[in-house]
Amino acid sequence: MKIELEHRVIDVHVAYGARNKLSVRVDPNGLVTAKAPNGASEDEIARAVRQHGAQLAARLDAIERARSAPRVREYEGEQGKFLHLGRYYKLNELIDTEGLSEEELRLRLKKFYMASCKKVVLERIQGYQKQLRVTPKSIEIMDSITKWGSCSSNKQLTFNYRLAMAPVEVIDYVIIHELCHLLHMNHDRSFWRRVGSIMPDYKEKEAFLDRYGHAMEL
Repeated sequence: MKIELEHRVIDVHVAYGARNKLSVRVDPNGLVTAKAPNGASEDEIARAVRQHGAQLAARLDAIERARSAPRVREYEGEQGKFLHLGRYYKLNELIDTEGLSEEELRLRLKKFYMASCKKVVLERIQGYQKQLRVTPKSIEIMDSITKWGSCSSNKQLTFNYRLAMAPVEVIDYVIIHELCHLLHMNHDRSFWRRVGSIMPDYKEKEAFLDRYGHAMEL
């Protein structure tokens, strides 16, 4: 849902569940999540978010400043090291670097990650589809700074190309998470029970993304 906050409109992801209180948090990538009791109205959620308006705005501003601050990334073939499937590699181990400018290297590396993410997702998703007995309408790879994956109401799944930097088991978690949304669109108890039935340690994978997601960038 969208909420106007401190002269801006923010997207708030609502996770319903069997809880007594409503809480709001911002993850390291700037995704705002409201954890709400089952049956909470949108007005209740909006009021809770606005009660924390100053703190949320400050946190979002800090994330945006960090995101826009100049970052020194070594794109030279022998110096640059980048994550791929949970391990660091020299840039020239991932792509051909000869004779390319820094911008050309960045674009080629992004194409590499896009292709790698698509390949891994398409390979890994088949087994989980059979386990969950679901079939998405389509699977796409996207560029996003706020979401690792998403599931639309018409069963279209999208995955962030930066997942190609994560270990395979973390990619598996995002795949399972989005496939389970084909059965449960909300983050209610039934949803998390289904995720946990396939991946009991899913909270460890969530923690990995929270802790290291900021490093999974170009």
